Amino acid sequence: MEKQKNAVGRRKEAVTRVFISRGDGKITVNDLDYKAYFPQVYLQNQVELPLKTVDAVGKYDISINAAGGGKKGQAEAAKLGISRVLVELNAEFKPALKAAGLMTRDPRGVERKKPGRKKARRSYQFSKR
Repeated sequence: MEKQKNAVGRRKEAVTRVFISRGDGKITVNDLDYKAYFPQVYLQNQVELPLKTVDAVGKYDISINAAGGGKKGQAEAAKLGISRVLVELNAEFKPALKAAGLMTRDPRGVERKKPGRKKARRSYQFSKR
């Protein structure tokens, strides 16, 4: 059996470590099936997207450790991590994944709170009288 490969994916505050090995297509997130961990279908699709792009569904077992952030951030971090580990496994996957926009880390984060405001942009309620 070949050595297990791993990669890291990040999005907002979420960080995922992705481990991949040859198998029958089982995906687990924090020791749960990914469909149980991400009950929303659109989040499940995010996790599956890199595998569908390179036509590798059912060929690899993937184990993901997710921490921080929310479910959506974790799903998108997993998407990046899976893309990175697939490229590490087979460099021929990179052009297809890059064309689908799966190799780029989303740089957006939380805007900082400004002084004199309630949140980053939300001001206190204005009172005329």
